[in-house]
Amino acid sequence: MLTLNQGMSSMVVAPEYGGGVLGWLRGEVAIFRRALPQAVMRDRHALACFPLVPYANRIANGRFTWNGQAYTLARNAGDSPHTIHGIGRQSSWDVVDARPNAVTLGLRHAGDAAWPFGFEASVSYALTETGLSVALSMTNRHDAPAPAGLGLHPYFLKQDDPALRFHAEGVWRTGPDSLPTEQGSVPAEWSCERMKPVADLPLDNCFTGWDRVVETKAGAASLRLEASEAFGNLQVFTPSWTDFFCAEPVTHTPDAINRPDLPPEQRMTALAPGATLAGTIALTLLRP
Repeated sequence: MLTLNQGMSSMVVAPEYGGGVLGWLRGEVAIFRRALPQAVMRDRHALACFPLVPYANRIANGRFTWNGQAYTLARNAGDSPHTIHGIGRQSSWDVVDARPNAVTLGLRHAGDAAWPFGFEASVSYALTETGLSVALSMTNRHDAPAPAGLGLHPYFLKQDDPALRFHAEGVWRTGPDSLPTEQGSVPAEWSCERMKPVADLPLDNCFTGWDRVVETKAGAASLRLEASEAFGNLQVFTPSWTDFFCAEPVTHTPDAINRPDLPPEQRMTALAPGATLAGTIALTLLRP
């Protein structure tokens, strides 16, 4: 585990546990929730934040067809029939570079039952006194074009009555199996054009046409998340059964690999051999 420090800000990064973050503090204020003990078991709900690679959210029943060949992935989500959030979160990452306030981690994957296409990925965390910059990349090391997707999965605390604000043109509704069913305009009860209390948002839905900015407010603390062009979709998860909520910048919508008719900005990227998909996410503390 690596501790990053910059002024009043500190962060603990855990390369061996999915290249994730165990906690981020400014003074005594928790910006991400602190990781739970289950993090050592690679429980996806236990970290404070982790990178999503080589895909985000769910692939229905862990099955898809790519370039005419059918694939079935090894399960990675307990009893769920779907695979979720890629393999990065369950992998041990290497430390490529480490400084007092920044670290770069790397992951090499040769292709196996969990994901059949070889790739290399990196995640960099750079801490400032008032924010965090995250850079993600994935390079195709397969001998043919391969699907690729990226995202970031931060967990924010529900304490102090948090609220969300963001703009999106549309949203996917989901069925009982947590998979998207139909896309439409954002209903009034889900609109976050103005700050909307998280308690009023029963969501596990992907918002499309997102302008790549989201703000959170909890008590006296505010945070602004800005994503680069690659991240055109926002997954919002506000489970009633726990003390966290998530706002996840992602490059594609859930189960996109099985939906070839999606608009280009919602699809997984078809990476040529040696090509790279990359993006950045900046989180800025507005207060305190």
